[in-house]
Amino acid sequence: MTPSMQPFVRDRLTWLAYAMLAYIGFSQSILGPLMPSLRMELQLNYTLGGLLPATLATGLILSGLISAGLARRWSRGAVFWLGSVGLATGVLLLTLSYRFESALVAVLAMGTCSSLTQVMIQAILSDRHAEQRAIALTEANVAASLSTAVTPLVIGGLQSSGLGWRMVPVLVVFFLALLALAFYRQAIPDPPPVRVQSTGARGRLPLAFWLYWIVLFFITAVEMSLVVWATEFLDSVVGLSRTEAVLAYSALPAAMLVGRIAGSRLTRRSSSMTLLLLSLSVTLAGFPLFWLARLPALNILGLFITGLGIANMYPLTLSIAIGVAREQSNLASARISMGVGTALLTAPLLLGWLADRLSLQIAYGMVVVLMLTAFAIVVNTRGRSGQQVPSQP
Repeated sequence: MTPSMQPFVRDRLTWLAYAMLAYIGFSQSILGPLMPSLRMELQLNYTLGGLLPATLATGLILSGLISAGLARRWSRGAVFWLGSVGLATGVLLLTLSYRFESALVAVLAMGTCSSLTQVMIQAILSDRHAEQRAIALTEANVAASLSTAVTPLVIGGLQSSGLGWRMVPVLVVFFLALLALAFYRQAIPDPPPVRVQSTGARGRLPLAFWLYWIVLFFITAVEMSLVVWATEFLDSVVGLSRTEAVLAYSALPAAMLVGRIAGSRLTRRSSSMTLLLLSLSVTLAGFPLFWLARLPALNILGLFITGLGIANMYPLTLSIAIGVAREQSNLASARISMGVGTALLTAPLLLGWLADRLSLQIAYGMVVVLMLTAFAIVVNTRGRSGQQVPSQP
């Protein structure tokens, strides 16, 4: 897992993957800023409104089940571009929806299609850059973070200008059209057939992969528990006003952006395993400060430190997991998408359920349990990450 001494080269395929992930990040993240408008125009209560992000997560799970098979049947390139077009279509359908049922269909299309393309991006970058895949994956996540950070500004600008949020598809289609014009001649390679056949266990992934899959599930659950409930925690537990809590929450995405930019540099000098253990340790150091401090400034500092740790846990674990999957990058990336979708769907709901029955303060203890378990799995699995281990279905 130690990065190669060769210089990291960003070819046209790499830039296409980065740009497409930025497109996906922008398009996927419109749902949050649009939630107040959707709830008002579709007359949704909080429960029905919460079904929209749950449906998006369901799309990721569905993609994880079908994307590898589609890539085998059609090719990576076909799934890559069809998924991107399907995402734009889903955004268009959402803005044309004046009934809750049609909005659900649109969001399901957005989740499924965006994940189809993202699965291909992860597999493409992993195969293209091999031992340097961690650099590519962390840089790709910087692109996604930047586009996600821009999304609420764009939505707010459309609203304040009088154009309205239903003009979003124009921007999405324009973004995709630019990518198509710039990269339409760029071939998207499939995995070499000889390498896929050499495994002797098509459709089966090694045990080490599934251990890192569990780690990915846990760290995604931790991230989503903070994304969904941190503002409420700052308001109801720490004692900030709603406006102050929203402003304080911005420490999390800011820290994640800073962390990912730093991570894209550190992966050139240190192994993915070393950086993953460092990221887990930083998160374990920062979260108790956010969770237990009784001075708002310390809570916010803890949230920032936690964000620095969380920032690179996903791309680093993804890099290691695909590495131990060896030639089966399509299947590995697909199964990872399924796990991420499941975590997105279940973690915020579970934490909310615990908060209703205990308290949000106590419920957040779930994060510590998940992080300690993830850390233990990584420590006990790292010695086998480069070895061939028994296969599991």
